Amino acid sequence: MSATPGKAMKHTPDRLRRRHARYRCEFPVVVNLLSGKEHQRLSAHCRDVSEAGIGVLLAEELTAGDVATLTFALPGVSPPWEVRAVLRHRRGYHYGFEFLSLPDRQAKVLNRYLEDLDRSDSEE
Repeated sequence: MSATPGKAMKHTPDRLRRRHARYRCEFPVVVNLLSGKEHQRLSAHCRDVSEAGIGVLLAEELTAGDVATLTFALPGVSPPWEVRAVLRHRRGYHYGFEFLSLPDRQAKVLNRYLEDLDRSDSEE
């Protein structure tokens, strides 16, 4: 299959497979964007999380590729984390961010936290 420049790839069964399992989770998230000299602090709500990223509900218009600092506290885990992430996906008001910088210590805490959650992608 050849890729045509400027056109999005069509979804194929292989393309639907996720690299990392998603887990249902709900907690507040602050999305801090810096665009030029403008700083935006946006309130969001986590819907799912994985070892590589986070899905949030956000009533704003963001663009894929936007880089943000996400501030959140996993329930039962403190203190709050500040994590750099890039916006990879959007469907309506649901945004998928990929973590860019998650220190090893936080990655271990996150993986332990995920062990007790229900998967949200088990049907995919």
